[in-house]
Amino acid sequence: MREVKSGVLGIDHGEAVMFSDFEDDGQMWRGDGPRQSREAVNFSERYKTPPHVQVSISMWDISNKSNIRADVQAENITETGFEIVFRTWSDTRVARIRVAWTAIGELPHEDDWEL
Repeated sequence: MREVKSGVLGIDHGEAVMFSDFEDDGQMWRGDGPRQSREAVNFSERYKTPPHVQVSISMWDISNKSNIRADVQAENITETGFEIVFRTWSDTRVARIRVAWTAIGELPHEDDWEL
């Protein structure tokens, strides 16, 4: 459980198209084995501390010729942003992915003291 001490809570959200590899025969569409894609996201405002970030796949276009294997995570979370990481493996062919995200955390307040 994370306690918000400042009483000023910020919620930011958005979506990112990670890739569209079927258009140019990219590695997610033609590849085999472990593959990943990263997308940097900047928050609309700076948080006081690194926020909690939740990510989820909001659109996927995947070949039906193999098993669907996907992992999506938020990594390298800071007060100003984070990275969305999408991974797949084996013979899964991914044409495109869009990821939705929500960040919740403490915002700086004018009454905060810096010692």
